[in-house]
Amino acid sequence: CGYNFGDYFAHWLSLDKAGANLPKIFHVNWFRKGSDGKFLWPGFGDNLRVLEWIIRRCEGKAAAVDTPIGHVPGKADVNLDGLNLNDYALTQLLHIDESGWSREFEAISDYLEEYGPRTPAALKAEAKRIANLLNAVEEKVA
Repeated sequence: CGYNFGDYFAHWLSLDKAGANLPKIFHVNWFRKGSDGKFLWPGFGDNLRVLEWIIRRCEGKAAAVDTPIGHVPGKADVNLDGLNLNDYALTQLLHIDESGWSREFEAISDYLEEYGPRTPAALKAEAKRIANLLNAVEEKVA
């Protein structure tokens, strides 16, 4: 690619202006497995249940739980009617692994450093902010 990623990141950050209608970004892991090695979420058509929550969230009609990495649905926020999903699986699906995410943000910070001074300070600051939140949660648990 002939475009420095530091400049690319700066371009995206420049879109965040007053009145901007920025897209909302959601991440899912349909393939998370339990300790038994089986998928926790049934997948296929049941993925619509999560997509429904995302749509309601965008419309301001769905609740969420604040975490260091963003917002996740609470146990009662996704329509689970008729779904054979036990409480253990649901708890695991909604659980945030702070130590795993801490390692992830260390790697992200290292990655951002590769772009040197062209990496926007705001992006580095956000990565540091999230890493600090994750570390604070880990310290409370320890």
